[in-house]
Amino acid sequence: MQHILRSVNQYSAFIFMVLATISFSPAAQSQPIVKAVAPIEVMIVGTYHMGNPGLDVNNAKVDSVLTPEKQKQLAAAVNRLATFKPNKIAVEMVAKQPGMTTDDFEKFITASLLTDANEITQIGYRLAHQLGHKIVYAIDEQSETIDYFPYEKLNAFAKANNQGNLMAGGLEWGKAVTAEFEKAQKTKTVIQLLSDINKPQRAMGEMRTFYYPLLSVGDQKSQIGAELNAGWYQRNAKIFAKLNLIAKPGDKILVLYGAGHNFWLRHFVSLMPGYKLVDAVPYLK
Repeated sequence: MQHILRSVNQYSAFIFMVLATISFSPAAQSQPIVKAVAPIEVMIVGTYHMGNPGLDVNNAKVDSVLTPEKQKQLAAAVNRLATFKPNKIAVEMVAKQPGMTTDDFEKFITASLLTDANEITQIGYRLAHQLGHKIVYAIDEQSETIDYFPYEKLNAFAKANNQGNLMAGGLEWGKAVTAEFEKAQKTKTVIQLLSDINKPQRAMGEMRTFYYPLLSVGDQKSQIGAELNAGWYQRNAKIFAKLNLIAKPGDKILVLYGAGHNFWLRHFVSLMPGYKLVDAVPYLK
């Protein structure tokens, strides 16, 4: 019996020595420790065009945002967005200098808020100035050779080939949304308007009712509806690619863009590894 116990004790001691050797060997201790990488948090803030540039298919008549009441509302909206604490702000503007920064922000003064109705100034620059940022990033994509939105070409094809009915639903949807906005701005604050247009169902409705039905416009030789959808996707993909160039792990980036870009920009942020999409709506309540 004593012989058996002595053998068991010797075996246990041997196993302990082996485990200790493995645990404390230089090879085991030299294994790299994988550290978690902080995600890049991105808040996409879709906005209406406050300066009435008239560049969309359906253009709302926006009330002046330069009045004292609208300025008060804009200040309140920016205060809420500031609680996200972004360390970078990117806007819908083509960069004219290295580093994808905008030299316009370098010229910004608070008095600009009373003369420039553009949403980049009213929200983007106002927020950046309030947070003490030194630069604002310009990540828009435009091209002199690529038509990212060949709507006139599509419209001409549809008329020439009796396919105008395929566009009717999207056009009616756009007119209804525009009319609803023009009416809402009379009674709703800027915060409420921004909250409405940043709800996910708004972007989804635009894709289902306006963009994707256009895929039916075309024939065996010309797929103009597909070209428009592909071009719109391409432009937004390039916008996100530019955003990716300025982003670093741990960043909190607020992207201010026309609300029509919401669907695809959110799509890229949601699916790109290392990114985390932050919903703007809770910050606008």
